[in-house]
Formats: sequence, C-alpha cells, structure tokens
Amino acid sequence: MGAEHYPPPWFSVAPMMEWTDNHYRTLARLISKKAWLYSEMLAAETIVYQTGNLDRFLAYGPEQHPIVLQIGGNNLENLAKATQLATPYGYDEINFNCGCPSPRVAGHGCFGVRLMLDPKFVAEAMCVIAANTNVPVSVKCRIGLDDHDSYNELCDFIYKVSSQSPTRHFIIHSRKALLNGISPADNRRIPPLKYEYYYALLRDFPDLRFTINGGINSIDEVNAARMEGAHGVMLGRAAYSNPWQTLGLVDSAVYGAPLRSISRRQVLEQYQVYGDSVVRMYGLKPHIRDVVKPLLGLFHAEPRNVVWKRKVDAALLRCTTIKSILEETLGEIPDRVLDAPLTEVPSGSTDTFIKAKSLLPPPYTVSEEELL
Repeated sequence: MGAEHYPPPWFSVAPMMEWTDNHYRTLARLISKKAWLYSEMLAAETIVYQTGNLDRFLAYGPEQHPIVLQIGGNNLENLAKATQLATPYGYDEINFNCGCPSPRVAGHGCFGVRLMLDPKFVAEAMCVIAANTNVPVSVKCRIGLDDHDSYNELCDFIYKVSSQSPTRHFIIHSRKALLNGISPADNRRIPPLKYEYYYALLRDFPDLRFTINGGINSIDEVNAARMEGAHGVMLGRAAYSNPWQTLGLVDSAVYGAPLRSISRRQVLEQYQVYGDSVVRMYGLKPHIRDVVKPLLGLFHAEPRNVVWKRKVDAALLRCTTIKSILEETLGEIPDRVLDAPLTEVPSGSTDTFIKAKSLLPPPYTVSEEELL
C-alpha cells in the first residue's frame, strides 16, 4: 500500500537479529495495530543465494503492515539484486544497516557499523537500493565508532549520505560502537548515551527526518522524547522482553486511539492459531521452540511468570503443537492476569531529553572540502 497509507512512524520496534522474526512480528501486531515493525537484519547475500527459498526469509502476513525490511551488506551488486528480489513482497520501506557492532557483521563481514567510516559507499549503496524499489529508503546508524565519535564526524556522515543519495530518514542509535572485541550486549550498555547528538541533528539538518533509538524503555519515555521534538522513537529490547506494557500502550498513548479492549488470553488464542499453522512449514523449520520464543515476555513481572516459563521449557521437550503447550502450562498463570485488560501504568524518566537539549554541541558547518 505504501507508507503514506499508515500512521506516521512515531513509534517503531527495532530490527534485532534472531529476535524480530516473523513470529515476533505476528505477536506484536496482535497487541499493537499502529507500531511500525522491522524485520531482523537480512544480509543481501542471504537473499541473493536463497532465491529458491525466499518465502522463508521474506514472507509475512499482510496484517504486519506497516513493516520495514532491513538489509545489510557491502557489495553493491548484491544489494541491488537483494532489493529487486525483496520488492515483490511489498515492504513499506527498505532500511540499510550501518549500526550493527556484531563481530560477525562489523568484523569479518566488514559491514554494519564499520560502514560509517565510508559514507561515500553508503551513499552509493542507498542510490542502488532506491533505484531498485518504489518505497522510501532509510539508514540506521550509531553516533560513531571507536575514536571516530565526534559530533562533527557524525554530521559529516549524515551530510555526505543525504546529499549524495535519496536518503531522507536516519535512525540514530545514540551510543557509539566499540569494535574492540566486546559483545553486542556490552555495546548496548558500555558506551554512554548521548541524546544531545540526536537533538543537535534535528537542529542542523531540518530537512531530514530522524528517529531516536537506544536506552528508551517505556511509553512515558517515548512521549517525553517526542515532546522535545523527536520525529520518531524506536524501542528494541523493551518491546521484546515486555511487549504487553510497551506495545500494548502504543496505540492509545502515542497515537491517541482508544485503549484496546483485549486480554492476554485473547492474544494467545489468536497466536496459537498462527503458530500451529507455521510449525515445520519449511521442513524442520520453524521449530516449535522458535514459534514459542516471542511469548516468553508476555507475562513480564507478573505472578508465577518464572514458574510458567520453566514449565514451558519442559513442555517443549515433548509437545508438538502450540495449543498443547498452552493447555499444559497456562494453568500456572492466574486468571486475573490472563483476563486483565490493558491499563496505562506511568513509568520511566521523562526529564532525560530536556537535559540532553541543554547539552547540545556547537552547530555543524559544512567545510569547503565537503561542499566541493
């Protein structure tokens, strides 16, 4: 349908490898009708070399719109082919990964966040991607990497990519990446958040659109970031580990829709129908454990949650359907939790972004060299 037919991307769920797969996105859409969803990152080579098996990687239910495909890579020919192959699947935007710090990607793969050191290539890649699709394109990046972490270096990257390609939307993970062997998990924790860089980009590039990402864990924080001018806000782990209290409040608290009258029991009933229709659809894949995995955050911080997850883990050893797993384990969750409607619960800090705006670096000015 195209992005213009959907709610604006004020809230989105971050692309997370091995997490935001088709199963998670199905669950997410059962809870929120308006959040923008992202695929997990797919390497261009995976798409190109799996032409006989593309549905396994690219297919999704029509209810998942609005949905963005994220691709990664460092070969222009493969990026072009991958975009061509993905276009018939009807994604609403194509996003290019310039932020992943995983050693498999930024290290041996030489793409992801390492591409921030080569904005000329990123601009070329965005031109190639845009030439092979009819939907908008965007870039997801960090604020820097290793010693290349000044605000001016970030601006040079944004300026070069936006001025030499059709890219008008950047998703900014407000931490730099460290490529010294630390894990992706540590890269989400150790480098300090610098939201002031994000808000300075809004000031210095008024013709571009920026989504803020990193360290945001609640809907109150989403709205606080937007109150200070953020064009859009992206959540990652919080939306996966606690979908009920994050995604469940998006439609009402972010988009102003009436609070949905839905319970976790109803969500599970709908998800079970989906889950049992896809288990082992592609031979041995997906395994039932893959389909159950997104459900494990549904009762976050609720009574008996730990006991329920332990029982699910045991049931996975012998059960062959989602229905049988739920029948065997849901007795551990109190009915008052299963049947409780969504309620708005204030949480999170709301003054973080006000403080960030008081720390803005000096305005960016394009050097004569950049202009030339």
